[in-house]
Amino acid sequence: MKALILFSGGVDSTTALAMAVHEYGKDEVIALSISYGQKHIKEIEAADNIASYYGVTHMKLDMQAIFEQSNCSLLTHSDREIPMESYKEQLDKTGGNPVSTYVPFRNGLFLSAAASIALSKECSYIYYGAHKDDAAGNAYPDCSEVFNNAINTAIYEGSGRQLKVIAPFITSTKADIVKKGIELKVPYEKTWSCYFGGEKPCGKCGTCLDRKKAFEINGLDLI
Repeated sequence: MKALILFSGGVDSTTALAMAVHEYGKDEVIALSISYGQKHIKEIEAADNIASYYGVTHMKLDMQAIFEQSNCSLLTHSDREIPMESYKEQLDKTGGNPVSTYVPFRNGLFLSAAASIALSKECSYIYYGAHKDDAAGNAYPDCSEVFNNAINTAIYEGSGRQLKVIAPFITSTKADIVKKGIELKVPYEKTWSCYFGGEKPCGKCGTCLDRKKAFEINGLDLI
């Protein structure tokens, strides 16, 4: 059994990576990091460091061209500012539509690309770190249980029933994920979640706020 992990270098995907390494062993795990035109490379650098820490194969894929028409605020060419507030505050302004940091159908594209690579590498599973906090309020619709069930069925059938999608945190909060990561001794100090590429996390964007809260709930003094 081999597993391919969609790997951003953040809290969720690093915990998923740790789970897969624990389950299958490092030699049976491949981490796949995808560039999509994000405004900084800090998360890719974090992914490199963490993949080295676990001793897993680390592959990279450039999908930037697919998102050239999007004005998502995370993208290099976007003229929109990244919101410096919680996802709940953002959703209050969008009226329940996805937030400005939603990269259009990113998980659908990433999982489809990962399926092709996983089959070529004779993997049986694809892991990704979607969780219910991201899906809440339709902030990121491609993190929902409905989406996960649909893409899992499509990939399973489209792969000749050779490949399954595993979303271990689909019904979990970010605090739940960190709790599991602590059990697995995940090096969270090596991860990067912030939407900005500064020397330190900004502490104010939606993902920084979620990360900080999850760490605090679990008694971790990290940013």
